Amino acid sequence: MELRRQKVTRYAAPLREGGSLPALAEADDGFEYVVKFRGAGHGTKALVAELIGGEVARALGFNVPEIVLLDVGEEFGRTEPDAEIQDLLKSSRGLNLGLHYLKGSFTVDPYVNGIDDLTASKIVWLDAFLTNVDRTVLNTNMLRWHGELWLIDHGAALYFHHSWSRLDEAPLTPFAFIKDHALIGRASRIGEADKWMRQHITPRTLEKIVDLVPDQWLVHEGSEETPDEVRRVYKRFLTERLKNSRIFVEAAVAAHNATK
Repeated sequence: MELRRQKVTRYAAPLREGGSLPALAEADDGFEYVVKFRGAGHGTKALVAELIGGEVARALGFNVPEIVLLDVGEEFGRTEPDAEIQDLLKSSRGLNLGLHYLKGSFTVDPYVNGIDDLTASKIVWLDAFLTNVDRTVLNTNMLRWHGELWLIDHGAALYFHHSWSRLDEAPLTPFAFIKDHALIGRASRIGEADKWMRQHITPRTLEKIVDLVPDQWLVHEGSEETPDEVRRVYKRFLTERLKNSRIFVEAAVAAHNATK
């Protein structure tokens, strides 16, 4: 497992759908990317969640845009007329995260675009496992591209890391927010999905995914923990949560039954 690293060469346009001001930009490989900036909102923790969440989804067979590490140089954005965006770019110099831009894709509406019950159950399982609070009816973060379903935007996953407290308990939460999931009403096969998912990802795979996170995203002001120590917390969260999937599966089943 490894991620490509490229340099941003052109800021194309802000994407104002979210609160973190991502942007469409071009890199030195000639491709366009949706860039998530380290200087936005929740800082590098959102980038960590985006990387881990996206690569876990990919490892489980979901379509996820390629994740690339993107360098933003000092000269980048100097001509940007919007003062807010220019400040964001200045505070994001260094290593950021990009998702390959799916040009021509459109947002999936779970009430209009058919998603079978097993696929819906697998996506619900994924988001309960990752504690992703951001796949709701108002913002599904699912796209249809070339006739296939794609999952995007996992920056709101792993929300335990914003408090960084009670770390032993974090993997064992039932994740009550699953009741708000866009697909919870279709997720009638969560037990079956749980069995399939646990057969198709291993603790070793989860550890390799966490190892992809750059050191500089794991150093936080006011903390004396080393990047390796922080990585161990993420690895333990994911491996313990996988081992104890029954806890969040039962909560998801109850949330689905409540929709009937």
